[in-house]
Amino acid sequence: MLFMKKNVLYIGNNLKSKTSNISGIQTLGVLLEKEGHRIYYASSKTNKIVRLLDMFWNILKLYNKVDFVLIDTYSTINFYYALIISQLCRFLNLKYIPILHGGNLESRLKRSRVLSNLIFKKAYKLVAPSNFLKTVFEKYGNNNIIHIPNTLIIDNYPFQNRSSNPPRLLWVRSFSKIYNPKLAIHVFNEVKKQYSNATLCMVGPDSDGTLREVQELASQLKLNVKFTGKLTKKEWILISKEYNIFINTTNFDNTPVSVIEAMALGLPVVSTNVGGLPFLISNNIDGILVEPKNVNAMVGAIIKLSSDEDNRNKLVSNARSKVENYDWSEVKHKWEALLS
Repeated sequence: MLFMKKNVLYIGNNLKSKTSNISGIQTLGVLLEKEGHRIYYASSKTNKIVRLLDMFWNILKLYNKVDFVLIDTYSTINFYYALIISQLCRFLNLKYIPILHGGNLESRLKRSRVLSNLIFKKAYKLVAPSNFLKTVFEKYGNNNIIHIPNTLIIDNYPFQNRSSNPPRLLWVRSFSKIYNPKLAIHVFNEVKKQYSNATLCMVGPDSDGTLREVQELASQLKLNVKFTGKLTKKEWILISKEYNIFINTTNFDNTPVSVIEAMALGLPVVSTNVGGLPFLISNNIDGILVEPKNVNAMVGAIIKLSSDEDNRNKLVSNARSKVENYDWSEVKHKWEALLS
């Protein structure tokens, strides 16, 4: 089926920052452009006030040219960007589509019911990258919501079968308290007692000052942890070849792209069982889920993976098959249908 190509203004964090990973606007926008849509972007301004003004100005400048406004929507300060921009869209009779990010959006729905309704109940559609957030928003009476998963280009993720012993742990995320990176250090400390030659690599930028705390903890425990800082996608995919278990330690989450990428690469995933993770990972089928903040549970899962090769092979094979459904060749049809 052929779809008409659209003019779209994409509102989000288009910064190229040392303190943040690649955002949705920098991935989805490019993919939509490759499908022939005309995508305008706002904003790449560093200062928060200037960024908001730039978003505002782009809507005023383009409102008679664009068919839709996509708005990356989070639970913290970006929530207020979404609020202001969505109300301007309403005033100008523009169709706007919030794209929901972050496993902590439910807390925003609870705390800011009136403001949330102004954004979400008046939207043309809501896009939930996980069925978890779709379920949450429907519970609060938002029935104008569709599930379009986070996407990747599967051919960019070569599947690799790895030896499982000793554990070589990989953690990829921004260093932020909500992602609980200290748990990775405590887990590694216990794993080292079982496997003296185990290793841990932590990849990602410092978001809120947590990186220094994590490094200090590793130093106190006399652990040799590799901290790479922020890497490009290609760089961390390359470095992932040296590791054989991916750990995700977060306290709140949606469906993190880094976990999807690990599943595509053939890294068995051990993750906390929070937010959208049980909607992404089927426990003991294509990954292992453990209770959050539970060092012993995560250590036990790592030891199990390292000692049971058949089970590990089953998990990584099933995971790769699952995330092939997240390939852009599949997901793009849902975006085309929405924008048509």
